[in-house]
Amino acid sequence: MAQTNSNSNPLLIQNLFGVQGRIAVVTGGVMAHAWVVNGGHVVITARNEETLSKTCERLNELGTGKAEFIVSDLSSKAGCAALCDEVKKRFEKIHVLVNNSGIAIPGQFHQYPEKGMESEILNLLHFLCPSLRPRLDLNVKSIFYMTAELTPLLAKDATNLDPGRVIIIASVQAFNNQSDFGDRGLWSYSTSKAAAVSLASNLAVTLGPKLISVNAICPGLFPSDINQSIRDQADQLAHSLHPMGRYGGVEDMAGVFLFLASRAGAHISANAILSDGGITAAGTNLSQSIAAAFGPKP
Repeated sequence: MAQTNSNSNPLLIQNLFGVQGRIAVVTGGVMAHAWVVNGGHVVITARNEETLSKTCERLNELGTGKAEFIVSDLSSKAGCAALCDEVKKRFEKIHVLVNNSGIAIPGQFHQYPEKGMESEILNLLHFLCPSLRPRLDLNVKSIFYMTAELTPLLAKDATNLDPGRVIIIASVQAFNNQSDFGDRGLWSYSTSKAAAVSLASNLAVTLGPKLISVNAICPGLFPSDINQSIRDQADQLAHSLHPMGRYGGVEDMAGVFLFLASRAGAHISANAILSDGGITAAGTNLSQSIAAAFGPKP
């Protein structure tokens, strides 16, 4: 039987993982790079217009995709609504929303700043509560409002083989009951990331009938601007203590992201995927040893 070289085979890499021409809204992070280089159209957003402009200029030199930006402040419901209104002016349909804004405030247990522990735990369930403070505003509340506002654009023309996608960037700290790193801790960060994972599964149930999937990616130890000053020390610790002998890289996050955002991940929803090289499973002592040096300083 003669073989054909048809590009229509659904199991071809480009058909399983292709994002050509698809539109993604990304609130921070490095996923925009992976999207544009593979031919996708991305809208990035942050507070600093100059940084956004330079980032888009760099992204638009990468390949066949396109990058544009919208200046925004996602620390309030009004800020989220303003961003979404601008997105709606530019697009009738988006395929992917990546909620990736977040901050962490370290502190000592007995002197933990009020702005770090925003409210009682009950407030995690009340996204309209005015007492929510910055960590929950960005790490949790903005996810809810961004998703709610953009649901119509995600649901438009969605099918059960190509649902709209909401991807929430959480953290392995959502599953780590130890937030005390020596003389400092990240209690509000850990709490907010656990709330983000819970929100992902709840939104998945709510939005499933609209043919929108919702998943969380939970990175372990990854380089960031926060920990750049101790990168060498963290690298040495990771090499000696981490099960894989290294911390995460851009390709590790991009791979999970492209899987969830493409046809390959169309039937995945209400999941939290750990990208940590097995450090969480290896035990908290190992995790704490690296995180204590890798995390932000007070």
